[in-house]
Amino acid sequence: MTDYDPAAVAIKPAATVMLVDDRPDLKVLMMRRDANTVFAGGMWVFPGGSVDSSDDHDDYQAICEHRTDAEASQLMGLQSGGLAYYITAIRECFEEAGVLLARFKGAEQAVSLTDAMHTRKFEDYRDHVNDRKLDFLDFVQAENLIMDAGEMHYIAHWITPPGPPRRFDARFFIARMPRDQEPIHDNRETVHAEWFSPDEILQKFASNEMVLMTPTLRMIRSLSLFNTTDEVMRAAAANQSDERVRVDTRTLELLLPGEDGYARGTLEIESGWIRLRPLI
Repeated sequence: MTDYDPAAVAIKPAATVMLVDDRPDLKVLMMRRDANTVFAGGMWVFPGGSVDSSDDHDDYQAICEHRTDAEASQLMGLQSGGLAYYITAIRECFEEAGVLLARFKGAEQAVSLTDAMHTRKFEDYRDHVNDRKLDFLDFVQAENLIMDAGEMHYIAHWITPPGPPRRFDARFFIARMPRDQEPIHDNRETVHAEWFSPDEILQKFASNEMVLMTPTLRMIRSLSLFNTTDEVMRAAAANQSDERVRVDTRTLELLLPGEDGYARGTLEIESGWIRLRPLI
């Protein structure tokens, strides 16, 4: 028996980002969570976490390019607050993976690892943000950084089902790995980071070498339909319509329209909407 009421568990807003890169074939960054964490312990995940109240600060409007809160909210079908999900994805990527999806004001490219991320100062920044001794916004403003929300695309929406002690209303994004940066796990919530092709992940999942949450697995299956990062980013930027996930009650596989078994699938087990698919 659980020591909590599953029906009373609050659903928290959250965001996660799939980092993709050609190495030289299409690969995605996966991070293994510490086995002792309350949520998804020991599982392989994308960098992400809960939306903090500070992620919805008005000051972010001035340091985000190509997405206003109104535009971000419209993309996600929200009244307001959409930009906070982008900020969360960027912040969590920095905290968990050590990857900074930003650039210096006036710079054309993302922040260079060799110019900034290798320095002790930026490592200290990451530690202080992780320890909640420093707000991410203060770090961004102190280093005169700009976050390009137009280079990160919204691709899915998942709501975790009742049962676990933590539930999330999670927005999924995808971004190209910045040049000259390499991910480094935080050794707190995440204990390992590695690049895998989608097919590698599917094979490892099938052989029980990797444990994935069902939404993560479904996103990997969707990613496996692409050959290159350019293909993925073009499709993501097109902002295609949402497709509602159904679950095949015979196999428990998460299916999208056009896939075998979708017609007999149910909407009662998983709540997911995906707009990442190859352009026709």
